[in-house]
Amino acid sequence: MSDRQKTHAAAAAFDYVEEGMTLGLGSGSTAEIFVRMLGERVRNGLNIKGVPTSDQTADLARDVGIPLLDVDHVDQIAVTIDGADEVDGRFQLIKGGGGRHLREKLIARASDLMVVIVDESKLVSTLGQFPLPVEVDPFGFSITARQIYQALSKAGVSKPDVQLRRKGDGLDPFITDGGNYILDCGCGEIPDASAVDVGLKDLPGVVEHGLFLNMARVVIVGEDHQARVMEL
Repeated sequence: MSDRQKTHAAAAAFDYVEEGMTLGLGSGSTAEIFVRMLGERVRNGLNIKGVPTSDQTADLARDVGIPLLDVDHVDQIAVTIDGADEVDGRFQLIKGGGGRHLREKLIARASDLMVVIVDESKLVSTLGQFPLPVEVDPFGFSITARQIYQALSKAGVSKPDVQLRRKGDGLDPFITDGGNYILDCGCGEIPDASAVDVGLKDLPGVVEHGLFLNMARVVIVGEDHQARVMEL
């Protein structure tokens, strides 16, 4: 059922795609569905260019025939289409379950419009059930982890649980596309996302975190038989 909802959300995102656009191509399962659909439209004559947010997305885009631009050679990104791990009623997001939130945020910030495509399970009243990913420099990461715990506590998170993300084997640390570690922060509930944002940005070991605030202006929610489009 979730795949059907994701497909409906991805299909509805094409209402925001126009001929000649440069598009930010997000990462994750729903964004992957969109990229596959986009490849089909490109093969049918749609003229667009993509800027991928991850190595995995870049590989998929090439496989389905989407022409790509190097991010350092892009003047303007019209629309970024991306998924999310959580979305609240103010269009605040948690992203980074796949470990690509740094590049996703960079591309989204450089875009005129961010469109988020999700299934119904991603909608929440308050962010925090999904662990908040924080990308950190590997140097001194245990020191950074303690400081992240303190920052989250100060911002009102009750008993945060900060854990190093590991690869599937459970032994080695997960490494991001940028060569960094990720600390997954179990928060349960984030009462003040803005306070968390400010607190984490003050820490020297933090590269980026998975809170996307004041960025998404369109959220498309895939339902069983259609998609619901919400705009700010």
